[in-house]
Amino acid sequence: MSEQFTIPGHSPVPTAAKDWVKVLAKYREPNATRSSFELAATLGPFVALWAAAWWALGVSYWLTFAISCVNAAFLLRLFIIQHDCGHGSFYNNRALSDWLGRILGVLTLTPYDVWRRTHSIHHSAHGNLERRGIGDVHTMTVAEYNALSGWNKLMYRLYRHPIILFGLGPGYLFLFQNRIPLGLMSSVRYWASAMGTNAAILTGLLVMLYFGGLMPILLIFLPSTLLAATAGVWLFYVQHQFETTFWEGEEHWQLHDAALHGSSHYVMPAVLQWLSGNIGIHHVHHLYSRIPFYRLPEVVRDHASLADHNRMTIRESFANARLHLWDEGSRRLLSFRQARAL
Repeated sequence: MSEQFTIPGHSPVPTAAKDWVKVLAKYREPNATRSSFELAATLGPFVALWAAAWWALGVSYWLTFAISCVNAAFLLRLFIIQHDCGHGSFYNNRALSDWLGRILGVLTLTPYDVWRRTHSIHHSAHGNLERRGIGDVHTMTVAEYNALSGWNKLMYRLYRHPIILFGLGPGYLFLFQNRIPLGLMSSVRYWASAMGTNAAILTGLLVMLYFGGLMPILLIFLPSTLLAATAGVWLFYVQHQFETTFWEGEEHWQLHDAALHGSSHYVMPAVLQWLSGNIGIHHVHHLYSRIPFYRLPEVVRDHASLADHNRMTIRESFANARLHLWDEGSRRLLSFRQARAL
């Protein structure tokens, strides 16, 4: 039976992860006016910076490149809005959310229906050792790694290397891998999502090429896309890849425990928190994914125990890039060096 403890003068505080669901339910309703404002406050600057970067092509290529780098932040935020559309937490109208998500998916190079399905699998299986493979960063246990051949060990080490994971990987993921519905290849619906998005992206690129030549693609489209992709992959990584994260076998895995204990609270300066759509409050998001991103700060403001749970600063997060293997004995994510010491 779950329990709660009570602080005098305050509401009972859940001690079991699943009990937070009832507490968080009151934050789930989006406000259509607020959602529309957040969309305008993100899409407006994104379009304006695109126009400014295009204008700057006639002044300085370096200025164009600099503006494009700044615009990557707004592209990242558009992805967060698309993300909330996928969870049904941006508008109450499901059709409106889905079509907005599909339009934004062209800008983020992410087929919306494909991503929505794989992300749903991520939420329903995160932390389950028997259900790895879709929508997560591939993570092996120490025992699994030790059983590999030398070649396969090398392949895994290369995959987990920061240059691959955060350097080459984001570009590959968004420019190439997203072009086909990997993991959902047998469904016509997901092929239609991928090919429809691809056709819209190609049309946009051809329009750029026709009116501006290669420079808009090379100095505006690619820099903003690659920087946003890199930031997005980093955020996704630190949200789940930290020393005391949660992994468990099917027999003992529990959805809410995985959500609360396997997701971090990534604390960032206010401007970065705004640009990343509060996605660093990730443990709350996994506990109740229907909460709009702009209401997540309310939760940690109202519930100190959640504000302090799995708290991680930017400086602390860099150490996570050195962690690669889950040790089922110590229940810790370890580096290759630490794993060898076992």
